[in-house]
Amino acid sequence: MQGAGAERTPKRPRRAGSPGTQADTPSAVAGDVSPTPSLHPDHRTWDPEQVCAFLKRGGFEDPALLDRVREKKITGSLLPYLDESHFEKLGVGSLWERKKLLSSVQQLSQTPVHGVKVINDPIHGHIELHPLLIRIIDTPQFQRLRYVKQLGGTYYVFPGASHNRFEHSLGVSYLAGCLVRALSEKQPELMISERDSLCVQIAGLCHDLGHGPFSHMFDGRFIPLARQGLKWKWAYKGRPVEKSFLYEIVANKRNGIDVDKWDYFARDCHHLGIQNSFDHKRFIQFARVCKVDKMLHICTRNKEVGNLYEMFHTRICLYRRAYQHKVGNLIDIMISEAFLKADKYIKIPGSEGKKCRISTAIDDMEAFTKLTDNIFLEILHSTDPNLGEAREILKKIECRNLYKYVGETQPEKGSEINREDYEGLPGEIAKAKPKPDLMPLVKPLTAEDFIVDVVIMDYGMEDKNPIDNVYFYCKSNFNQAVKISKDQVSQLLPDKFKEQHIRVYCKKTDEESLYAAQQYFVNWCADKGFNKPQDGDVIAPLITPLKPDWNCQKSAQSPATPQETSKARQRLFNDGLM
Repeated sequence: MQGAGAERTPKRPRRAGSPGTQADTPSAVAGDVSPTPSLHPDHRTWDPEQVCAFLKRGGFEDPALLDRVREKKITGSLLPYLDESHFEKLGVGSLWERKKLLSSVQQLSQTPVHGVKVINDPIHGHIELHPLLIRIIDTPQFQRLRYVKQLGGTYYVFPGASHNRFEHSLGVSYLAGCLVRALSEKQPELMISERDSLCVQIAGLCHDLGHGPFSHMFDGRFIPLARQGLKWKWAYKGRPVEKSFLYEIVANKRNGIDVDKWDYFARDCHHLGIQNSFDHKRFIQFARVCKVDKMLHICTRNKEVGNLYEMFHTRICLYRRAYQHKVGNLIDIMISEAFLKADKYIKIPGSEGKKCRISTAIDDMEAFTKLTDNIFLEILHSTDPNLGEAREILKKIECRNLYKYVGETQPEKGSEINREDYEGLPGEIAKAKPKPDLMPLVKPLTAEDFIVDVVIMDYGMEDKNPIDNVYFYCKSNFNQAVKISKDQVSQLLPDKFKEQHIRVYCKKTDEESLYAAQQYFVNWCADKGFNKPQDGDVIAPLITPLKPDWNCQKSAQSPATPQETSKARQRLFNDGLM
């Protein structure tokens, strides 16, 4: 028995609605206002009548207030943007009542999501991921991207390019969420729901699940040769026309400005050691949705047009310096060649006990989940005699005993090589042997000794200017979309947006064969009327003088004639004496 002075243990307060306790009425609790079961959990879908139901739930049953809400057509998407002054105009006279209503409305935008994970990304810092995204990430199909290099064979040229598709996909999902949230906050009338936002983030997360080993080497080089005639197709599906702008966030087919590009710009430049001059945060700041011909498109401020040209210039620089690096491309070619030789001997376990090749694993999800860059090491370390040829090619890559680079040229506009003619190019070069009276000791080579790689450099839309498909808005009218022509921006912008480069390699690596291949190549360029290779006068000094067009080019660095050189020197000295 306790003494009179002993402290009593305080009783646990009973829950609201429990026996012996009167349940709290809605008007008694200012902050604990939640939608009734009849209301949609996403307040942005509410019409004025549902807003009135929400107000009644919170104890605001004044008919005059409810009539004003209906009259002003206040929807759920507008509620978070109302403040005390708006409530006062609606007839909420008491300061305490206005504070209470403001607190209730603010809670609508503070829906806690349990299970959110924070990831420290080297590019974007600490990023939050929705629990549904985490569930997708923690699957074998997504974890497979940890073992697929983002830049394929480029890693053998740039040692820092060791990043994978896994972290790139996380970054794209994060940026997709940033852009869709920015649009939703600036334009609540777009009615972007939480479901829309999450679906866009899922699209960003999953956009690279189909990449095979060494990324674009697999789908750009290996599959077209191993599965000729196979075409992959996808279509827009899932959202009504009034939300078509959501399809411009992850993969923008209209002009190429999307979050996928923003992440790989920042991430690839970071790992390659190349400066990235494009600031995606600025684009998000000025992004806005405008109506154009009954369709909604993502637009940006007119003053940002110069920055967008810079973005595409960054893209072409990355392609020249890294993505289409001559040695990186050669390594991709050699890996593809090894995979082709090993294809019919590799057995990857698939569904229902089926065994798949490298090229057919794309048809079986279970087999494709097991297909990663590790297939390179599996072939390299195998002892199967059937894989001997493929193994020797991969050993050459490991030991840096690569095929030899011969040279590069560019066709003039209008004389570009068509895709259907690519296959016959090695044979054309093999037939371009210099005449015996000019070079009698050149070693004979065959079409099998040459590899020809045709590379397209563009702004992402072949020969078109992608900025021509971008809509802008002005400070004077945020809702009217306009286009801005190149001439309205600067006279220094490019006139061409696509060029073709032809690179030639020789499989024979001895000095005599390389010298012969260089003579074949330069002679072929002369016969075809292509540009003179940059080192043409060095590698084939007996051939280049025979092409008159190659020897009449004028430039500030090298005057065409000795007379011009003499005149330039005389002017220089005269200027110096004055």
